[in-house]
Amino acid sequence: MNTLAKFSNFVGNTFAVWVLLFAALAFYDPNAFTWIAPYIVPLLGVVMFGMGLTLSPNDFKEVFKRPVEVLIGVIAQFLIMPLVAFLLARYLPVSREVALGILLVGCCPGGTASNVMTYLAKGDTALSVAVTSVSTILAPILTPSLMLLLAGKWLSVSAAALFWSIVKVVLIPIILGLIVQALFQKQVKTFIPVLPLVSVIAIVAIVAAVVGQNQQAIAKSGLAIFLIVVIHNGLGLLLGYWFAKLFRLSAPKQKAISIEVGMQNSGLGAALATAHFSPLAAVPSAIFSVWHNISGPIAATYFRKKSEKEEAEQSTFSA
Repeated sequence: MNTLAKFSNFVGNTFAVWVLLFAALAFYDPNAFTWIAPYIVPLLGVVMFGMGLTLSPNDFKEVFKRPVEVLIGVIAQFLIMPLVAFLLARYLPVSREVALGILLVGCCPGGTASNVMTYLAKGDTALSVAVTSVSTILAPILTPSLMLLLAGKWLSVSAAALFWSIVKVVLIPIILGLIVQALFQKQVKTFIPVLPLVSVIAIVAIVAAVVGQNQQAIAKSGLAIFLIVVIHNGLGLLLGYWFAKLFRLSAPKQKAISIEVGMQNSGLGAALATAHFSPLAAVPSAIFSVWHNISGPIAATYFRKKSEKEEAEQSTFSA
């Protein structure tokens, strides 16, 4: 079990490498991965069940300990990314399917990888976990509502269908994970070190399936979508940081909200696009999944080095 846990930790730490590798493999040999497409929704359910297993009462206590800070993070999450996505989809020359995909990933809650990146950035990890948890729980209501508001004029969007999908793929698996954790605490503690491996396999499989399904479309317009995703993610990180700074939060909290806003639950975006719209609408989410696992560590490294430099300057000044 220790060997498997070490391997799981290694795979979790090299997540971006595996996503890139299998996205490239799926692009060059799409038929090897298209068979995964029908399992995208269940795979995301597995990831969310794992999230439920790792959540603890302390994560929710943070919400009550500092509700204002958590509220600022949740508002930033569901304000900045959807609005930036709307502006990009509205004013850049992309197809309706791609525009819908950009909006969908923008309206999703924060991804769990943001918690790890916040920790590496020397940010407020507890705040990051609390904001991720609350935004994920609110996603069944807020994601369909935002999609209806922002994309309803372009396409027929069934908010009720999106709501039920998110409940099935996000909320129910998380609740089941919490129940299993409460009933089988000892067994769950033994299994938790392996969860990064399971999550990586599931997300990599989702990305590979989406890339395989849309190989020709990506070959034609993948660079344009990639540039949009980079802008979307970059503005999310930057505006999230400024938003926290506007409310005069401390530096660790600014880092947490910046990373929380910039890193989306792109697996959910891909699953919803595949289930309710078109395979092409899932491409922005798949590319986002690849890119934010590169930009996240870059942002974390920048923030960490900035903290270390400030600490060194303070100690020199004190001496």
